[in-house]
Amino acid sequence: MKLDAYDRRILNALQRDGRLTNVQLADEIGLSASPCLRRVRHLEEIGVIGGYQATLNADALGLGLTVFIGVKVDRHHEDEAQKFHQTVSALPEVISAHLVSGESDFLLHVVVPDLRAYDQFLSQTLLKMPSVRDIRSNFAIRTLKAQGPLPLGHLPD
Repeated sequence: MKLDAYDRRILNALQRDGRLTNVQLADEIGLSASPCLRRVRHLEEIGVIGGYQATLNADALGLGLTVFIGVKVDRHHEDEAQKFHQTVSALPEVISAHLVSGESDFLLHVVVPDLRAYDQFLSQTLLKMPSVRDIRSNFAIRTLKAQGPLPLGHLPD
């Protein structure tokens, strides 16, 4: 995939502020509105822009506990991994899940109101999943950097 300087400027601007109007975006990147809109739509169609969303403040919403959970599973068969993936994807507390290498098989990013809610999530949900063998919880003390924009500086011209 080849992205030119305008495409990269569009992506950087939208990562910074996804609520920019097309006119604001066009002004910022130095294009007129019509070609800017065509480029944005093309980036959406080819999957470079996967969607738009608001960034919510978890603390303000009463979701004050962030936990990163390493999960080991019993078997690495495709069926078991698919079941685990489907189950974890449906859990609202899990805001991201990754298949990883290393000590764990999966890394889950979980957000809950408090320790009591985490205990309930752990005992009533995760530990009841049939393929789960081991769970290691790491509690976030403070968020130093939340998910930021993707680094686009490496993309070729």
